[in-house]
Amino acid sequence: MGAVVFDLETMRSIQEVGGRHNLHRLGLSVAVTYSEDENLYRFYTEKNVSELVEELKKGNPVVGFNLYRFDYQVLQPYTSFALETLPTLDILEEVYRKLGFRVSLDELAWATLGETKSGDGMMAIRLWRQGRIEELLEYCRRDVEITWQLYDFGRRNKYILYLDRTWRERKIPVNW
Repeated sequence: MGAVVFDLETMRSIQEVGGRHNLHRLGLSVAVTYSEDENLYRFYTEKNVSELVEELKKGNPVVGFNLYRFDYQVLQPYTSFALETLPTLDILEEVYRKLGFRVSLDELAWATLGETKSGDGMMAIRLWRQGRIEELLEYCRRDVEITWQLYDFGRRNKYILYLDRTWRERKIPVNW
């Protein structure tokens, strides 16, 4: 089985739940996956979260950005399956391990692909609260698409790019 790329959005902000130690209280608003094998995006809400977990179990690896410290923490209350046991490629963790500091998905996508995200987490929460679910799913799908492209670029070229503080392009060697 090939990669399954995954991202989710939340119902609440970190401030609303009392800080990062309460990520399990954020609530899943929507999630999107991309299956490399099927070349297919799938869309999830709380109603079909068990199907999401089953798809993640098929990924080899599950690819995402900040999966261990965010997405898995948000999703874990919905399943008894230990998500951290999935074969996972967390791009943020890989970048941090190489550089010793965090670089955002937006920064990596811009430097590597010339692409940008369409918004941020707070915009996603506003869309959720306004009941604009189709727009929210499209926003999340776009993040999954960018993550897939970044992963695929790194896999083919053995590096991804970021811009340093002087706006110079720098390579981050990757082996995925």
